[in-house]
Amino acid sequence: MIYHLRAFVLVCAALVLAGPTAAAGFDVVQLMDSLARHPGGPAKFTETRHLAMLDKPLVSSGEMHFTPPDRLEKRTLTPKPEYMLLDRDRITLERDQRRMTIRLGSRPEVLAFVDSVRGLLSGNRVSMERSYLMQLQGEADRWVLTLHPKDAEIAALIQRITVSGTDNQIRTIEYLQADGDRSVLAIEQVNP
Repeated sequence: MIYHLRAFVLVCAALVLAGPTAAAGFDVVQLMDSLARHPGGPAKFTETRHLAMLDKPLVSSGEMHFTPPDRLEKRTLTPKPEYMLLDRDRITLERDQRRMTIRLGSRPEVLAFVDSVRGLLSGNRVSMERSYLMQLQGEADRWVLTLHPKDAEIAALIQRITVSGTDNQIRTIEYLQADGDRSVLAIEQVNP
């Protein structure tokens, strides 16, 4: 469940990062400013998970919709239907006709991770710098943002998050877990 939760929250980041193009002199400040102005919306995704215990990666795909500041719906369509909703302080997962809801306040380690990602979604640079070491490389037309967690509880789960894109269009999010497993999420924006 925690893996699905972390992957779901990263999807939120992907939707927000596809904001308007920043001006010349592209830097973290400009990226975060554009994130704060992003209106949200629909997207398609393909997620490839590389797990040490499996011989080949797991691939899933579907659609999602982000509504700022704190609501994300993710519908996995293949290989197996699944629904996840992050809404304010709750995460709901539906799979195989079962439903589970977690209040983030009851899981401090999950809340810390979600709050950090919400900082990215809302363009809150101060919050992000409190939780992550942020490195932005490249130019506005081809960039890579790498996040290294500062908090020990988050670092015990996540080694790094690497977000890449062109202009301010997110192309991929690579999520490397502390145990070496990784997930690569490809995002394609959809016009509503």
